[in-house]
Amino acid sequence: MAMATFDVVSEVDDQEVRNAVDQASREVAQRYDFKGTESSVTLGDGVIDLASSSEDRLGALRQVLEEKLVKRKVSLKVLDYGNIEPASGGSVRQSATLQNGISSEKARDLNKFIKALGIKGVQSSTQGDQLRVQAKKRDALQTVIAELKKGDFGLPLQFSNFRD
Repeated sequence: MAMATFDVVSEVDDQEVRNAVDQASREVAQRYDFKGTESSVTLGDGVIDLASSSEDRLGALRQVLEEKLVKRKVSLKVLDYGNIEPASGGSVRQSATLQNGISSEKARDLNKFIKALGIKGVQSSTQGDQLRVQAKKRDALQTVIAELKKGDFGLPLQFSNFRD
C-alpha cells in the first residue's frame, strides 16, 4: 500500500515583497511626517533595509512596510529583524532578512513537534529546505496539518504536493 505524503514548505512570494517595498517607499516619500527624515526602505538580495533619522521614525517606517506586506498577504513571519544600528549623521538603520525555506534548526523543531503528536504511522523527514511528511492514512496527515497550523514556529508554513 502506498503511503500518503505532503511537503511542508516556507516560501516567500518575491514579487509581492517587491510590490510592498515599492508601495512603502512611495508612501514614505509623500508623507509629511517623513519630510526631511532621510527615510528609505530598499529591497536587496533577500534583505529589506530600513533607514531613518531617528528610532521613532524608523519604527513608523517599519509599520508602513508591515502594513503593505500584510495587504499583499505576505506573512510578517518572513521578516527576521536585525538590531537597530547607528548610521551616518546621527541616523539609524535596520535590516530585515527574508526567511525563505525551512532552516535545519527549524526543521528539527518541526520534526520533533510532529513526532510529539504521537500519531500512529506518521513519519517526517527533512529534505533540503522543506519537510516530507508521510503516513498510511490520509486522515493522519490532515491532523498533522491542522496541528502545524495551530503551532507557531516563527515562519509561515505552506503545505504542498499532497499525494494519496
